[in-house]
Amino acid sequence: MSDTLSNQYAAQLDDKVARLNTLLAPFNPPALDVFESAPQHYRMRAEFRVWHEDDDLYYIMFNQETREKYRVDQFPAASRLINDLMPLLIESLKPCKALRHKLFQVDFLSTLSGEVLVSLLYHRQLDDAWLEAAKAMKQKLNDEGFNLNIIGRARKQKILLDRDYVVEKINCFDRSLTYQQIENSFTQPNGRVAEKMLEWAFDCTRDSQGDLLELYCGNGNFSLALAPNFERVLATELAKPSVHSAQWNIAANQIDNVQIIRMSAEEFTEAMKGVRTFRRLEEANIDLQSYNCNTIFVDPPRSGMDEDTCRMVQDYERILYISCNPDTLCENLEILSKTHRISRAALFDQFPFTHHMEAGVWLERR
Repeated sequence: MSDTLSNQYAAQLDDKVARLNTLLAPFNPPALDVFESAPQHYRMRAEFRVWHEDDDLYYIMFNQETREKYRVDQFPAASRLINDLMPLLIESLKPCKALRHKLFQVDFLSTLSGEVLVSLLYHRQLDDAWLEAAKAMKQKLNDEGFNLNIIGRARKQKILLDRDYVVEKINCFDRSLTYQQIENSFTQPNGRVAEKMLEWAFDCTRDSQGDLLELYCGNGNFSLALAPNFERVLATELAKPSVHSAQWNIAANQIDNVQIIRMSAEEFTEAMKGVRTFRRLEEANIDLQSYNCNTIFVDPPRSGMDEDTCRMVQDYERILYISCNPDTLCENLEILSKTHRISRAALFDQFPFTHHMEAGVWLERR
């Protein structure tokens, strides 16, 4: 990495630290824990449109301001695995009519553990000729050293050559955790920073007692990492694919104190208040009153938590809040800070050289 890039990265990170400090200042936080990213090859996912020009075929992206297209042969933000595969994949697609005809997009999902999933998107229905050509291309690229799988997608059509997920390995201190990551489901985009997020969250909750309640748990990314710090973990998630992945991950990691239920945060709030009863809880034999949850973990969408959920979260002694939008985090803190104080705060630079940043706060009752 050049000194120029290193200096540019340090300057943009300093700017993010200053912005987050300014946002959090009204809530009197302690000094930020700052977790930097690698300036290059940090992103485990990438999507490209495909441009056909006579016999040529290449990836393109669009300038977000002008909407003009530009050719992309390498994408330094993406993982080395994606960059290594990009030219070999396009050269395999070019001469094969069955694979390139009406192909309009290629999506990559890679892992720290060395797997990569490629989704090929088409403006036509896929047939047996496509399937045979895709199998041959997969074999060829795997023979060249990749651990590759391929999905073909068209309108109302999805063809798997093997499976629609990768298996990631994430380290949390001295533990290696296994995660199923399904195509088109949410996963943390920056693998190394994701490890730092898990370790920071684990360290915050290290001396906890009782049970943990987690809202918006996704595929159980944090649930599994934090499980050793609690007697039991009760986690909620609404998206069916994420719930299925979470169950797969619980089994793969042989964790016996985590229970996942498919509910939205709003539904769970209603269940806790006794406003509604839910058959899903009864069928899973979950008695909410049996849990001794002193700690709650939330990782909401960019819109943050609604006011009712914020009020429910205030009932807990300790709150761990991971946010992909510090602006809505601060809106929620206007409510939460009336009953809790920030004991720790962190910045996670998931997206270098963009305005986006992830933040974390550990709140304890005043």
